[in-house]
Amino acid sequence: MNIYDLVIADKEKIALADVFLAADSRQKLLQLIKEHRYIRELSEYGLPVSNKILLHGYSGCGKTTTAKALATALDKPIYVLNLSNLISSRIGETSQHIKQVFDKAGREKAVLFLDEFDQIGKARISEEKDVGEMRRLVNTIIQLIDYFPAQAVLIAATNHPEILDTAIIRRFQLRLAFELPTQVQLDAYYDKLFLPFPQYDALVSRIYGISYAEAKDYTYDAVKFLLIAALEQTEKQGQES
Repeated sequence: MNIYDLVIADKEKIALADVFLAADSRQKLLQLIKEHRYIRELSEYGLPVSNKILLHGYSGCGKTTTAKALATALDKPIYVLNLSNLISSRIGETSQHIKQVFDKAGREKAVLFLDEFDQIGKARISEEKDVGEMRRLVNTIIQLIDYFPAQAVLIAATNHPEILDTAIIRRFQLRLAFELPTQVQLDAYYDKLFLPFPQYDALVSRIYGISYAEAKDYTYDAVKFLLIAALEQTEKQGQES
């Protein structure tokens, strides 16, 4: 397996201002961006910059979008690696593959986004030998995080932070929680989604208690249904006239 076949160089540009974030999370990310803007000056005072971020919480609430937006704000390339596609039965190979990805991101001063980060803690196998191998993988991850260069940024995302090794969690200077959006937050998101087709806003009932991703899928499905129905009606009227 070529490890780079599993790494996505995502070129999508997203403005941080367009991402729906909790106020404290946005402030922390803006501070990180400022630190990297003045990284040389801070280093002269022996002050480290924050470059390791753990995003945790509900699926579909903006973790991946936030990672892309941060890369855009920092003007850095972003490499996306889904760990669920990487974990193999031979832990030694997995450790080597992960090291290659870390090395590449470090050399290029890129943003490395590790999705489904909890995969490194999920594979709990009953045999003592396999447990030992998994522990060695965790140790490898800790070392890679510790020596990740300051000019690069590591972002890890998980829906299950409770199963992560506590020693790994401590390595992240920023830990941002992503909760299900409130009704007010979803209304603001719906308003944005309907901007390109305001004629359908009043025709689609808004639903709540869901993630941003679910709201987007629901809205687009409803608009497509209404739009196609309108097109079919126009075609029918044309055929009858």
